[in-house]
Formats: sequence, structure tokens, C-alpha cells
Amino acid sequence: MTAAAVALSAVGRVRAYAPKTLAGYRRFRSVIENDGALPKTLKHLFVAAAACVKGYPDMAERELRAAAAAGLDVELAGCAVAILASSRGEGAALRFESIYARVYPDSARIEADERELVVAPGEAERNFLAYFKTMPPSLGKLLDLVPVGGDAYYLMREGTLSGTALAPRHAELLLVTVLAADYSNWASVHMDGARRAGATETEVAEAVLCAVPVAGLSAWGVGATAMDAGTK
Repeated sequence: MTAAAVALSAVGRVRAYAPKTLAGYRRFRSVIENDGALPKTLKHLFVAAAACVKGYPDMAERELRAAAAAGLDVELAGCAVAILASSRGEGAALRFESIYARVYPDSARIEADERELVVAPGEAERNFLAYFKTMPPSLGKLLDLVPVGGDAYYLMREGTLSGTALAPRHAELLLVTVLAADYSNWASVHMDGARRAGATETEVAEAVLCAVPVAGLSAWGVGATAMDAGTK
């Protein structure tokens, strides 16, 4: 049994009074802790990111340590900071950053100057249309009412999906885990993005299952519904 699975299994009350619950939980854990459609290194990372969002730092650190022990590259692990900043805000990103610095203490700190990027007129709109096929009303409203906000949204979204060391499909799948853990219907958007980037249905399913230890069985129900919605 890995360190990431110890917490619930160590609770005597669960062992004594909920053996079926524990047996089922261990089976879900086995999907994460073994290479499958997705490597276990990434699945532990996905769980760690979702645990940060839900406010479970101890669980997040156990998962990230499990990922590191399984060989997750320091640069790939650090990608979750940018992805969480875009998808769930500064607080979640900084929570992950603090955990990351403890798990990868020799490599975590990077000194770099901030760069100012220029967004050409119409660039954000073209990007949204290329990705979503039609303009989402929320983004159309942002472009119309606060154009600089539309540019900001474009930059953060692109930085998340194609601006990190993670392959685009893996960045999309990390978002699938985080959104399924939050019971968000937006999971279907990133499922479709992952499919377009080459992800299989089993990879999408494993990404959803990474949300179960963090958010319970409802995460699968929401995620499975989103899988069906995205394929229609």
C-alpha cells in the first residue's frame, strides 16, 4: 500500500464498521496507483491538484509525494501551479506552490522576470472561436463589455492549455479532475479539449476517477454525465 492510500485505511472505525466502503475505496485507489491509460505519476498529480482546490493540503502533499516517488519530473509537477491559477485562482495556485516547494525543495525556486505580452486586435476572439467553435455567451459578453478582460482570459487560458510542459491533453485532463471534484459542468468542455488533443475515453474516465478520493462518488456521477454531454 502506498503512502497516499494510508490515511483512510488507517482509520480503525472505517476498518471495523465500513469494510465494504474501504474495499471499494481501495479499488478506486488502485486505478490511481497503477499505470493504466494514464501513468500513475500524472494521476497522483491530478489528485494533488484537486485536493488543493478542495482545501485538503495534507492529502495534496501525500499525493504529490507519491507522484515524486514514482518519478514525476519536477517541471511537470510544477505545471499545476499555472493551471490552478487559471482555473481556480491565486489561492489554490499558491497552496499548491507551497506544497510543491516542500516536495521538490532543490528545484522548486525559479528566479525570472515578468514579461509583458501583446495581444493583437481580434486575437482573443479568433482563439475562442477556434477552441469552442462558437462564441460562448460569457466570453462574448466579456469581449464586448471589458475587452482587456477578454485578452486576459485568452492569455490565461492559453497559458494553461498550451503554455506548460504538460502535453495539451494532460493539461486538459488535469482540469477534468479538478472540475469533476468541484461537480462542475465545465468538465465536459475540457473533456472535449482532451479528446481533440488525442485523449482516449479511458484516459478521460481515469481523470474523472482521480476526483473520487477527493470528492467522493458524486464526482464520478457528475463526470460521467459530462462525458456523455461532450460526445453528443
